[in-house]
Amino acid sequence: MPYVSLEWLGAHVDVPADATVAELAADLVKVGLEEERIVPPAVQGPLVVGKVLTLDPKAQSNGKVINYCRVDVGEQFNDAPGTGAEPSELPSRGIICGAHNFKVGDHVVVSLPGAVLPGDFAIAARKTYGHVSDGMICSEAELGLADSAEGIIVLEEFLPGEVPAPGTDAIKLLGLGEETLEINITPDRGYCFSMRGVAREYSHSTGVQFHDPALVGNLVKEVPAANAEGFPVLIKDDAPIRGHIGCDRFVTRIVRSVNPAAPTPDWMVRRIVAAGMRPISLTVDITNYVMLDLGQPLHAYDLAQVSAPIVVRRAKAGESLVTLDEAKRELHVEDLLITDSPDGEGSRALGLAGVMGGASSEVTDKTTDVLIEAAHFDPITIARAARRHHLPSEASKRFERGVDPQLPAVAAQRVVDLLVEYGGGIAGPEVFDEDNTVAMPSLEFQVDAATKLIGVEYSRDDVVSALTKIGCEVSGEGDVLTVVPPTWRPDLVGSAHLVEEIARLGGYDELPSVVPQARISEAGLSDSVALRRQVAQALAASGHTQVISYPFIGQSHDLQGFAEDDPRRQALALANPIANDAPRLRTSILDTLLTVAQRNIARGNSSLSLYELGMVTRPAGTPAAVMPEVQTPSVEQVAAIRSQVPAQPWHVGGVLAGSTAPEGVLVDRRSYDWADAIESAQLVASTIGVELLVAQPILEGEVPAHINPRALQGQGIEVVTRDSLAPFHPGRVAQLRIKVGKKQQTVGYAGELHPRVVDAFNLPRRACAFELDLQALGQVTGLSPLQVSPISTYPMGKEDIAVIVDEQITAGELLADIMRTGGELLEDAYLFDVYRSDQLPEGKKSLAFSLQTRGSDHTLTAEEQATVRERVLASLAKRFGAEHRSA
Repeated sequence: MPYVSLEWLGAHVDVPADATVAELAADLVKVGLEEERIVPPAVQGPLVVGKVLTLDPKAQSNGKVINYCRVDVGEQFNDAPGTGAEPSELPSRGIICGAHNFKVGDHVVVSLPGAVLPGDFAIAARKTYGHVSDGMICSEAELGLADSAEGIIVLEEFLPGEVPAPGTDAIKLLGLGEETLEINITPDRGYCFSMRGVAREYSHSTGVQFHDPALVGNLVKEVPAANAEGFPVLIKDDAPIRGHIGCDRFVTRIVRSVNPAAPTPDWMVRRIVAAGMRPISLTVDITNYVMLDLGQPLHAYDLAQVSAPIVVRRAKAGESLVTLDEAKRELHVEDLLITDSPDGEGSRALGLAGVMGGASSEVTDKTTDVLIEAAHFDPITIARAARRHHLPSEASKRFERGVDPQLPAVAAQRVVDLLVEYGGGIAGPEVFDEDNTVAMPSLEFQVDAATKLIGVEYSRDDVVSALTKIGCEVSGEGDVLTVVPPTWRPDLVGSAHLVEEIARLGGYDELPSVVPQARISEAGLSDSVALRRQVAQALAASGHTQVISYPFIGQSHDLQGFAEDDPRRQALALANPIANDAPRLRTSILDTLLTVAQRNIARGNSSLSLYELGMVTRPAGTPAAVMPEVQTPSVEQVAAIRSQVPAQPWHVGGVLAGSTAPEGVLVDRRSYDWADAIESAQLVASTIGVELLVAQPILEGEVPAHINPRALQGQGIEVVTRDSLAPFHPGRVAQLRIKVGKKQQTVGYAGELHPRVVDAFNLPRRACAFELDLQALGQVTGLSPLQVSPISTYPMGKEDIAVIVDEQITAGELLADIMRTGGELLEDAYLFDVYRSDQLPEGKKSLAFSLQTRGSDHTLTAEEQATVRERVLASLAKRFGAEHRSA
């Protein structure tokens, strides 16, 4: 975000001599420019330019090589010959330095004892590596000029032009001594990405006089008219986005005989550094400075490297460009390019328009003739290109928010004036200016609109004064005004925006505070909210931890192993994703919950049981309704948009990995297994009063012999493919169903994750998960009241049975049949043993169940208990071919 210095601000507005940055922050927040932070002076104490006189490498026992240097830090700070902590015949100071990117004769930045660097790093003389280091040679990172640095600052490389003498104050030289204000700019206030815009807002807040640097009268010379000799430009946008061509104004100017060695003036260097940028060369610094000052991005080309005409066009399929950051970028057909014509019109790409220039025509230390570009680009085109190429440049940040289309000619003239003044250049007579911009549309505005919307009385004079102050042209009599917004405010497109400006200039702090009158409502939580709250509380009480993740996904479906034709891959793509690596909406809770589990495991949480309740999106495949551009949508448009919003059911899911308990001598620890995942799913269902049927998935082409396919169809049980069970292990997953009438409906799965998924997300072995369609469960919750049986006070009887069945028959199927045939005397049944042995027939297993019987009005006799047992065994034998194992 922009940095504001009082010194620079004072060039455009009358800032009081005793104003502080804190007062500046308070004044700007009144008009909606929020304080991000106040940046203190980066450095305090003696920081000077030094010249390296000697350099003595010292090899250390740890393999490092340390340089002991004698550095000339100016007559005021040098130790006289023969004096100091380590006397030398040279007037200098001895300093230890571990960097190796400098040599004898280089000028460097030296912090002397008593200096305090960013992070409260105090500099003092200290003995190290066998020498006394009487100061420190600094890098950009140590001075707060960069996040990291590979070596120390060498001023011959860091500053353009002549290097100052040893002893020169480096704080002033590098602009490190002034307190600055970083402000937060909302997307609709792009004009405040310039000192011009901030100064205008400061004037609105305080009432002091504003001197617009973009007025022609404030330029050194008038802006000349376009002529036939101007460097030609052709705008050929054959694929405009949303009907807006990518470039509607393009200005070129030429300055010849610029001295490539001319230094950037100190005042400009200080302002550029204070704005968070690095000085490079006079030509580049001037274009950056004018952009920071006026808000108009510019680009300078080496005229000798550019072939006329320049062509502004969209990229072609397969085209690439090496940008100034030396990265080769594969271009998209929506990218807008600046090209020149060495082999025909538009044959060579020079830069990504409004984002970054190319390396082929950049200004170098040999450039004498400069071609200046100042253009106005479509915000949507630039925003998409910057996001597509992960290239948020200073230029793109401004263009995507909207730049004043009247600035290009003025900004280009400012660059010309500064190159002539400081670079000795000669302004060329060639001027090109193709202007296809359209006039700002007028708005009809009711005088009493602000009063009605804000609730504060505004007179006609108040309204006209406020709108005129922000640059609007206001005309009209009576109750309706005609308002034409200024060219730097493309965000003002409706009556409500003008009302906001009136309230803003009046001062948000002046609006009266009214405590809202709370109305007591008899209504409680809705059924759906109450259901979700019950589920969340039950899972939390059972030891699970709730998480809330962003519902956006990238490669999750690939990592989970979804087949290409899996319907869950039909994820809804976002028009403007928050993150480029997550451009779609999740279609299941596990899409994002697995990533959360992965992050927790990577951060040292080796055991976890997470759950999440959230919406998933299931697109129906219909194209989205066309969104209106700016105007308020009609009732029909709103209805069309709503009708095509995809289904967004609520799901609940969980991931269990690692151990069930922390390490400790008093705790029995075991690893989570898929039974825990099933139990968690059953907890969800039982909490809301739904019976959950747990069954082994029936795979396509693998229907067991004892199952009648027609019966499956009649019961609504779906046969699934092995691929559709992803991300679960197909042999260790349970299909979760509910009864809806006479049929069964699949509402989720629970089980062990596939080993490939475990590896893809770096989870512990045998990690498990579950997911349920909570909305489907909620729809059957209230269909029939829960049948509550009276509690019997008579003793319970217990019968154990063991049966031999085919290996593919599941315990769940047998349990369901036992409970169905046991009758009213069978209270409960559960599996307590699974036995496999060579003594059993091949392909068989033995399952043992405990049957709990109880009478409601008497103690059961042995004969009654035996009747229940025999009835159960008979049904198991008939339906599953089960053989009673008596011993």
